[in-house]
Order: sequence, then C-alpha cells, then structure tokens
Amino acid sequence: MKKNANRNAVVFIKTFVTSGSGGLLLIVLLFSILMSLVAKNFLSTFNAFIVIRDVSTLILIGFSQMIVLALGHMNLSLGAIGGLVVVITGGLMEVYDVPIGAAVVIGLGIGVVAGLLNGIIITKSGINSFIVTLGTSSIFLGLNLGITQAQPFYNIPAAYKSFGQARWGFIPYMSVITVIVVIAMAVFIYRVVYGRHILALGSNPDATKTSGISVNRTICIAHAISGFLAAIAGLLWMSQLGSAQPMIGSTWALSSFAIPIIGGVALSGGNVSISGTIFAAFLIAIIGNALVHLEIDPYYVQFLLGLLILGAVGLNRLAQRNR
Repeated sequence: MKKNANRNAVVFIKTFVTSGSGGLLLIVLLFSILMSLVAKNFLSTFNAFIVIRDVSTLILIGFSQMIVLALGHMNLSLGAIGGLVVVITGGLMEVYDVPIGAAVVIGLGIGVVAGLLNGIIITKSGINSFIVTLGTSSIFLGLNLGITQAQPFYNIPAAYKSFGQARWGFIPYMSVITVIVVIAMAVFIYRVVYGRHILALGSNPDATKTSGISVNRTICIAHAISGFLAAIAGLLWMSQLGSAQPMIGSTWALSSFAIPIIGGVALSGGNVSISGTIFAAFLIAIIGNALVHLEIDPYYVQFLLGLLILGAVGLNRLAQRNR
C-alpha cells in the first residue's frame, strides 16, 4: 500500500510538472525564490503590488489574443483598439465632463464594435485575419492620433486615477476586475455554447460547418470579445498611468502573442489554456520586474520574450508530434 501511494504521488508530481500549466507554475515559483535571495526588496509588499498590478493587465492582453487564437486567427489590432478606447474615454471625461461610469461604458462599447468590425470584414471578405487586423490596426491608430493630435489627456478625474494606485496590502483594486474576467472567460469557454463553438471551429472548421454551427457568427463573437478585453486592458492601464496616453497599446503586440503561446495555446487553433495564460503573464511580469531590480536594461525583456516564444512553439510542436 505504501509503495503504491508513493508511486501514485511520483506519477502525480511528474504529470503536474510536465504539464504546461504545472511546469509554468513551478518556473514562476523557482524564479521568485531565486529573486527573493538576490534582491532583498523583491518580496516587499510594494513590489508584490507592482507585479500583481502588471499581471492584471497582462492577463487581459493575453486573453484578448487567446480567444482569437482559439479560432486559428490573429488580432494585430488589439493594441490599437486599446489605445483608441483610452483616448475616447479620457477625452469624454476631460473635455465633455462625462461621468466616469458612462465614459467607461462607452469605451467598452467602442472596443466591442472595433472587434466586431474585424470579425465582419474577415467573414464578408474571406481575407486572412492577419491582413485584416493589420489594416484595421492602422485605421484605429490613425483615428487615435487624429482625435488627440498625439497629445495625452492629463485631467482625468481623481477618482479614476486613484483606482489604479489603490490596494489592500499588496493586492491592487484593479486585480478584482481581472479575477472577474478570468472567471467569466472560463465559464464562457467551457460552459457556454458559443465558447464551445469557438473551440470546435478552431479544431475542425469543416466538421463545424457541416454540423450546422454558424461560422460567421462564431468568428464575429470571438473578435468582439477580443476587442472587449483589449478595451478593459486599456482602461485599467489608463487608470494606472493616471492619463489617457495615445500610445497605450503600442507595445502590446509581442506580449499578446507571448502570453498565450507560452501558456500552451496552439497557433493552429482549437484549444485554450486559462491557467497557462495566467502563469505565463506572471512569468513575464516577474521577468520584467527582476530586470529592474538587477539594474539590467529593460529592453532585454523583448529579447527574452522572443526566446520564450520560440521555445514554447518548439515544445508545442514536439508535443503534437508525440501525440
């Protein structure tokens, strides 16, 4: 009995570590322990707050790309959508004195419409999502810069700015929004019919078409959700910065792919990984934070992300071959 229990424990640990999510969690824990030994302030309350606050937006950015990757699509415009939402929301609050709640709702609506526009163009034209979202990214960015003349809105209401800095100990207020989104995303993907349709379409488009599922509607839903999540990420980032910066979202492209891909999401579609994407966001946030503590040029984050993406894609292909 004791031998069987030990054997089962070993098998469980091996399975957990070799799984995508389990391996990432282990890496995050080991890296955090290492940094706590190297940098004495790494585990401080304030630094933990900074890391979790960064993770709160990174998870949303990762989810925004993950939902379209589940189709086998890409969304290169999510950063531009986030930026457009930010400047319109900030402009409504500063220039037109629109209440915070109403401005946020309008901003979220713009994100949904922008994402839906991507889906409609893809379904009506039959053009690859890469090309469509590359084009709409330029359109959204052009609108952004045209509206603002590349000038930020600084006079954001104090209550909105304080939300990005507020915390309970080391837990930022904004993380509550992310937790709600994580739960909603898990329920949608695994329990809602449309979520299952997205996975089915990404896994086997031909079978999905013959089963009577509306392909066009499924594509539009996925891209609308992507735009909605990009809008939330942009609004949280604006609260964190305390101003509506036109270039918010300009650096999201690499992170948006790195987070879900490192988390185990395949580019070919048909699968998602909620937990893997979350742990990948933690890993990227901790790496960026560690470079600051070690006084290393933060631009090396891009270098490390590139290596991580290549490694994750390579491991994913290897796993597919083994299967």
